[in-house]
Amino acid sequence: MRIAVLGGGNGSFAAAADFSLAGHEVTLWRRGAREVAEHEALGRRIVLRDRKGRREAVLARVTDDIAAAVSGARYIIAPLPATTHEELAQRLAPHLRPGQVVHLPPGTLGTLVFARAAQAAGTASGVAFAESGTLPWLVRKHGFAEIVVSGRATRLPTGVFPSRLADHALGVIEAAFPGCIVPCGGVLSGALMNAGPVIHPPLIVMNAGPLEHFEAWDIHNEGTQPAIRRVTDALDAERMALREALGYGAPHFPLADHYSRTGEEWMYGRGSHDELTDSGDWREKIVLTEHRYVLEDIGLGLSLLCSVAAMAGVEVPVARGLLALGSIMAGRDFALEGRPLGKLGLAALDRAELQAFLAEGYPS
Repeated sequence: MRIAVLGGGNGSFAAAADFSLAGHEVTLWRRGAREVAEHEALGRRIVLRDRKGRREAVLARVTDDIAAAVSGARYIIAPLPATTHEELAQRLAPHLRPGQVVHLPPGTLGTLVFARAAQAAGTASGVAFAESGTLPWLVRKHGFAEIVVSGRATRLPTGVFPSRLADHALGVIEAAFPGCIVPCGGVLSGALMNAGPVIHPPLIVMNAGPLEHFEAWDIHNEGTQPAIRRVTDALDAERMALREALGYGAPHFPLADHYSRTGEEWMYGRGSHDELTDSGDWREKIVLTEHRYVLEDIGLGLSLLCSVAAMAGVEVPVARGLLALGSIMAGRDFALEGRPLGKLGLAALDRAELQAFLAEGYPS
């Protein structure tokens, strides 16, 4: 399958390497001509290290021309922070064609950012937009074109917009992630599977002192203590209650399964939390006014969750509290400037109208 991977970060490199090694024809789009030239000089290679050892993936193309990158691609994946969505959607929209699938893992309802841009560009018809509950790789870059993957998704809950195109979209994504895709309905269901706005806000807010004090701190290791886990579980309970209120049934992929070696298998399989902390790759300096855990998972993720909860009439006091504290820490009003439904053009829709729109999409 011809695949276009957008971006030059951790997730984009993992996608490009894994898909190339699986035999797909992969084009990697990067923003800068200098980075493209450097990657070309390396023979378009990405060095991948994981539990299987060291391998080299050779990409079909590396380019800074997004039109060329997505031309003829059945599957377009953008494993990038949600803070990049607005700008990237404008770049991508003019070049989409019917039958293509655009996938955001995860998305924070960014699918609708991309779909709105495509609708404005006149290219939305026949294009499916999908988002999943997590980035499919636990990965960090260890050099310009070298990555270390400490875990991969084994179950990837995924929703599609418009949901009438779900069968086509999920079939395409399944070809890239064989045996991993768990259909979960429309993209709002997929957005409410996003683990980032559940796991990261309590870790950020409740570790703010050590994060600002120490040169590096691993919020997933010494930062994950029983009191913090209790807050995370309470926040996740609000997410699952909201899903139930909207009519989305189980499985909800409770975050508690991520930490457990028994019970239901979570998105990365059993033991993935230990693999993450054992790698040491998440011991880092986090600047609270700049890091994506704040700007993306609190600013966009929790503002969306709180906005959807208000529309559905569901109380989410833990989410609202963390959103307020995160806003103060960052010096921003995330409830207004994050990703509430109003920022997506959906504020005027009631619950039934919203569900109908998510199912049918924009009129042709």
